[in-house]
Amino acid sequence: MRTERKKVKGSRCEVKGKRKAEHGFNDLGFTLIELLISISILVLIITIAGSAIRLGYRSINAGEKKMDSLERFRSSLSIVDAQLQSEVPLSYDGEDGRTFYFKGDGKTLQFSTNYSLWGGHLGYTIAAYRIESDEFGKQALYVTENTIGLSAKREAKLFDALEEICFDYFDKNSTEQEKWISEWTAGNNIPEKIRINIVKGVTKFSVIIPLRARGTLIK
Repeated sequence: MRTERKKVKGSRCEVKGKRKAEHGFNDLGFTLIELLISISILVLIITIAGSAIRLGYRSINAGEKKMDSLERFRSSLSIVDAQLQSEVPLSYDGEDGRTFYFKGDGKTLQFSTNYSLWGGHLGYTIAAYRIESDEFGKQALYVTENTIGLSAKREAKLFDALEEICFDYFDKNSTEQEKWISEWTAGNNIPEKIRINIVKGVTKFSVIIPLRARGTLIK
């Protein structure tokens, strides 16, 4: 009787082992399906991590470019401010008599100054600003310098990739009326201050620069 019970028990274990084999279970390791699932999860994790790293690098690069652009913009604005505040009311003999070097409209501006971008020059400099548009409709501000008495000229780009930039001039006439005008035609006078209107992206702002040295020519 005992022998028959052992055989029955042994047959039950054999049946259980066969069922495990039929269903692909293995007590000693992973099945093929489990291995494929693990590899798929690992690949997914690596892909997500790689994408996050690339996105982080792009964000850092974009931030650095934005900071560089902002720093160049501030430096250029400081140069314009320094040149205009160093303006000197020099004049020359023109067709209508004595007239100042200063003249300007919405897109161009010329004045005499003792501040040069390049420095190292003795004497006064005639700075000529001009605004140009590129093929994409973006506007840039250029400056050309010419030292009085010399023929050599130098040019530099101060601003670029702007939606809009223009000049206004503060006019205070004999009747004490004050207003901003887009063109300065008084060759015997110099405005008190200049306003630079700038549109950069969706930001619109104005910078007002006073002219410390002014004068009036009596003709």
